[in-house]
Formats: sequence, structure tokens, C-alpha cells
Amino acid sequence: MRLRLGILATALTGMMLGSPVEANASQAANKIAEIFNVIGAEAIPPQVVIWRHPQYKRGDVVVSTTHRRLYYVLGRGQAIEYGVGVGRTGFTWSGVKTVTRKREWPDWTPPTAMMKRRPDIPHHMVGGVDNPLGARALYLGSSEYRIHGSNEQDTIGTAVSSGCIRMTNRDVVDLYNRVKVGTKVVVLD
Repeated sequence: MRLRLGILATALTGMMLGSPVEANASQAANKIAEIFNVIGAEAIPPQVVIWRHPQYKRGDVVVSTTHRRLYYVLGRGQAIEYGVGVGRTGFTWSGVKTVTRKREWPDWTPPTAMMKRRPDIPHHMVGGVDNPLGARALYLGSSEYRIHGSNEQDTIGTAVSSGCIRMTNRDVVDLYNRVKVGTKVVVLD
């Protein structure tokens, strides 16, 4: 993976620095940093693990907030384990939800309660690299919670959100491609 990213960075630098204007070097560096932020290295790499929980079926999503991991059940005693960021103290929750919709590069409108806590945040952000929902979002029932991407890879494996489940952008794209609307999501303490 590092080799592929290195080749990508070299190619982008070459394309962007091909211009006679030296200011493009700074622009090229910023663009490369932006791309690496979206597809960069994993905070906690996903892995296939042994799954010994027969109550969950193939295609189910199970989140352990205690262990800060999300499992996509493959069946046949296996699941894909992803590192996630979870709700901070006072914002944790547990229960069973259903994926009711999916969005690529979703817009973000903070919930009213969040706006009261954080009046400094924007009332709405269009989807894109700087959006807090990242590359993909899976909406959970009629709740305000989502499983979504994040550009803040250092938050994966921590408890910092307002209740949403955060993943790296690369991991949420992988999960998004596996999960269908109607998928059961179980969030455990």
C-alpha cells in the first residue's frame, strides 16, 4: 500500500509541478496532503477475525463501544473487525438499529442539541473532504446517529464523538460497499 501511495504522490507532484509557476509546489503539497488524509494509512487496520457469536447473522453489523471495534459478520465463523471512534462519556448508547439510508460524501447538518453545545460550528456543511461525516454515512433508523467516515484518524479507537460511530474514510467506504439498506446494526456497551 505504501508503494502505491508513494507512486500516487510522485505522479501528482510531477503533474502539479510541471507548471512553470513555483507557487504550484505549495499547491501540490496541499493537494497531496488532502488526498492522503482521505485515503491514507489506517489508524487501526481492519482484519478478518474468528466470530463466535451465532446470534448474529451474515451481514449484521455489531459495534462494541467498550472495545471500540465494529464487526461486519461474514458468516462461517468470521467477521471483519474495524477500529472505530465512539461516543464520549455522556454520549454513549446501545441498542438495535437498522440502516435506513446510505450517502456518499453526505452533507452535514448538526443536530439542535449539538448546536446548543457548540454554537461555533456551522449550521450546515456540504459534503466533501472537510465535512465531519467524511466519505460515506450509514444512517441508523430515525435516530440522529450514523456510522460515518472521519478525516481525524487519531480519533479512531477513542471515545470522542457525540454518539456517532466514526471510521477512517477508507474503512467506511469498504463497509458502505458491503452493507445494504435494511441491515441490522447492534451497538453494545
